[in-house]
Amino acid sequence: MARRHGPLDTRAPPIESFPASRPVPGARFTIVIPSWNNLPYLRLCVESIRRNSSFPHQLVVHVSDGSDGSLEWVRSEGLDHTWSATNAGVCFAVNAAAALARTDLIAYMNDDMYACPGWDAALSAAVDRIGHERFMLSGTMIEPGGKTPGSLVPHDYGSDPETFREGDLLRDLERLVRPDWWGATSPPTLVHRRMWELVGGYSVEFHPGIGSDPDLAMKLWLAGVREFRGVGTSRVYHFRHRTLGRGMVLNYGAKHFALKYGLPVSYFLREQLRWGQEWRGPLPEPARGAGWRWARLRAFHYRLRP
Repeated sequence: MARRHGPLDTRAPPIESFPASRPVPGARFTIVIPSWNNLPYLRLCVESIRRNSSFPHQLVVHVSDGSDGSLEWVRSEGLDHTWSATNAGVCFAVNAAAALARTDLIAYMNDDMYACPGWDAALSAAVDRIGHERFMLSGTMIEPGGKTPGSLVPHDYGSDPETFREGDLLRDLERLVRPDWWGATSPPTLVHRRMWELVGGYSVEFHPGIGSDPDLAMKLWLAGVREFRGVGTSRVYHFRHRTLGRGMVLNYGAKHFALKYGLPVSYFLREQLRWGQEWRGPLPEPARGAGWRWARLRAFHYRLRP
């Protein structure tokens, strides 16, 4: 089992960059995918993007280690990629991959996701409707279990690529719908490159990555973003947590967030981003009443925790 607390080596391993020799003509998104010896999932993820996307996209994979054949496969596919000899975690990996972006829109997708038909068209249409750069969009995850706000659960189409029932998923896709929702924070996400660069991408103090998604959302909030929108018709199937159970020592993301911003991450997601509630436009400013003051006190108590 993964341990959530313990001494962490916060240094990134050396990361090398390998831009593809030819850009993707007419690419709409730059899709960054971190992967740590997860070749069957990575292959399915990339193939689903290629097969089910409405637009061409630049794909950039960060390969951690790659001794399972994933580095060789990425290179054989001619993909932009970055590489580290050991696990770079999420923050360093995504930032390194995003540095190779050639488009104005940066999408982040996990390698244990399958992109359903039209996933990108729905996000692209939402960007066009918004009409400015100050947004963070998420696709909607179809998951076999869990209670992630904004996701469609429980819909079990397999626990891994070997048991994945792709045909059943595609057959049922028309009925797997939900309205757009507030609280976009987690992959698949889409932000404008200028906003990504303004806030500095993922914060490396959250290495190897627990809490890094809401941290990016908070940085965008502080930069004036109020359009945190989950797009109900942009759907991906998520196999869920295929890397965290490898004996990793994980950072204490909730504590890091509370000490950095003076608010518990649960308050930020529930009260400010209204995670999972039906979308009704740009988010309003949160009320600073008794609930906010109590949340500030709870955040202070994190200083007393080991």
